[in-house]
Amino acid sequence: MSKNSNGGSSVQRDQESSYDPVRWLNLMVSEPYYLFHLLVFFSYIPVRCSAFQILDPARNSFLLKREIQVFVACCVLTVVKIVRTESWESFIQDTLLFAKIFLTAIALVMDYHLALWYALAFLVIHIIAQQPPYEGLGSSNHLTPLQLESLLTEGNTSRFWLVEFRAFSTSACVCTSSFFPELSITYSNTNLSFGTIDLGLFPNAAERFGISLGSLNQLPVYILFENAVEVARFPEFHSEPYIFGPTITKRLLCGRFELDKRLLDYVNGT
Repeated sequence: MSKNSNGGSSVQRDQESSYDPVRWLNLMVSEPYYLFHLLVFFSYIPVRCSAFQILDPARNSFLLKREIQVFVACCVLTVVKIVRTESWESFIQDTLLFAKIFLTAIALVMDYHLALWYALAFLVIHIIAQQPPYEGLGSSNHLTPLQLESLLTEGNTSRFWLVEFRAFSTSACVCTSSFFPELSITYSNTNLSFGTIDLGLFPNAAERFGISLGSLNQLPVYILFENAVEVARFPEFHSEPYIFGPTITKRLLCGRFELDKRLLDYVNGT
C-alpha cells in the first residue's frame, strides 16, 4: 500500500503538535479567545480575596462549600469529556462552557451584580473572539471552488475525491476541524484524495454544490465524488441541523463513506 511520501512524518508532526504543552501554552497567551477567558477566570482570585475580608464567617463558610461542590462537579464533567470526546477543540469548548456556567453560578451566590459582570464579560468574548481551529492539514488539500472543479473535470487525478465544505465561524466546524486531516492521513491513496473548501472565503460556492448557508448549523458538509460525479454526501439534502441530528464523529464519517472498504479495495487492486 502506498501513501503520500510525507504522510507518516506529517501525522507524526500533527500528533506531536497536538500534545505539545509548549504549543498550548503559547496559544493561551497569543490567541485572544484563550487569553480573554484566562483573564476573566483568574479575576475571580482577587475578587474572592476581597470578599473573604468583607463577608461574615457564616457567609464565607457557605460560599466555600459551594466552591468545593462546583470544583468537584467541574472535575467530574471534565473527566467525562476527556473519555468521550474525539478532538481537543471539542473538549476545550465544552470545558470552557462548564467553567463559565459554574463561575457565574458561584458569583451569583456572592453577589448578583458580580454574576451579571461575568455574564457580560463572557458575552463580549463570544462576540469579539473566536476559538481557533485545528491547524494540521494532514494529507488533505486546501482548494478553491475553481481548483476543485478543475480536478474533477480533468479526470487525471484520483478516482474518488472526498471534500469537506466548512466555515470556521461555526462551532461545529471548529470542533470537528481535526477529523478530516486525521482521516486523510489514514485513508489517502492514489484512488482517494481529500480536499477542503472554506465557505467563509467562498460563499458563492455553496449554491454550486447544493449547500444552503441559510442555516450554518448544517456545516460542515462532506461530499464524495467519483469520476467528477457526486455519489454521497453527509448530511443529506433537507436534513436536520446538527443540534438535532447525529453528532459528527470519525467513525460516523468512515461508515457513511465506506472508507475502510475503499481502502481495502485499493489494497486489493480492485
